[in-house]
Amino acid sequence: MESATTTSTPVERRGIEAGASLPALAGTRRRSVAGVLRDYVALTKPRIIALLLVTTVATMFAADPGGPAAATVLWTMLGGYLAAGGAGAINHYVDRDRDARMARTRGRPLVAGRIEPLHGLVFGIALGALATVQLALTVNALAAVLALCGLLGYVFVYTIWLKPLTPQNIVIGGAAGAMPPLVGWAAATGGLAPEALYPFGIVFLWTPPHFWALSLLIKEDYARTGVPMLPVVKGEAATRRQIVAYTLVLAAFTLLPVATGFLGAIYAVAAAALGAGFVGLAVHLLRDPSRRAALRLYLSSLAYLALLFFVMAVDRVLGG
Repeated sequence: MESATTTSTPVERRGIEAGASLPALAGTRRRSVAGVLRDYVALTKPRIIALLLVTTVATMFAADPGGPAAATVLWTMLGGYLAAGGAGAINHYVDRDRDARMARTRGRPLVAGRIEPLHGLVFGIALGALATVQLALTVNALAAVLALCGLLGYVFVYTIWLKPLTPQNIVIGGAAGAMPPLVGWAAATGGLAPEALYPFGIVFLWTPPHFWALSLLIKEDYARTGVPMLPVVKGEAATRRQIVAYTLVLAAFTLLPVATGFLGAIYAVAAAALGAGFVGLAVHLLRDPSRRAALRLYLSSLAYLALLFFVMAVDRVLGG
């Protein structure tokens, strides 16, 4: 039998000569594999997807108050993650040159060279294709088509076309981020109803103030990369005014489902309170143009959307 030294790799032999045990070296190898896996997961932008899945699942219960089958919920969540993750990975590929010039993104896997760009692109395309097939087979064709539209809209309409072209990029491109509620509605009911426009519209109107708050925090990065985000093109004061305008419209729109009778008192109280809080933070940012105020609005907007959709589902389940 050959010795451990003669059958090991050069790196392992150096480790053994230095006194490291084979189990320790194996652990190092496993950690390296785990690191690669973490980088591929990072390509999917899991923190963003978590919020998208909240809007998807909450909309499923809003569409079907009796409760969709557990298997349908789980398959929809899986397909939603794969589709959004594929879009995120392709976004990493398309934006890798811009990301390299931004302090916030220069450590991303493709920029740092931990994953080959082509591998990241293939990974994203594979996830998108898998999501489309999986949703079509386990949920329904409409949910699959809507998820694919969200992916294509995010990649081609927002990332490739609008992002480098206009400061209204996030307004128009926000439609792609608003697709998950439609996927959830289609998954729960097999179709779409006019009421599906309520959760879609909420996410659509929420997107600009959410991302403009972030853009205030990293304005210099966007200016350095030539991305015409609103603070770069119109200035910070104009951006803060637009944030207030959109939060006012959003707060009013969230009450529309109550006026039409789709949602009831539980949602009405929560939407009014959450909307007042969101508008209050936007007005505070208008008066206090500090990074702390922008960060507070940005982080609060995440909680706002999650809570609003949660209450929407609760209202429909209890009232339905």
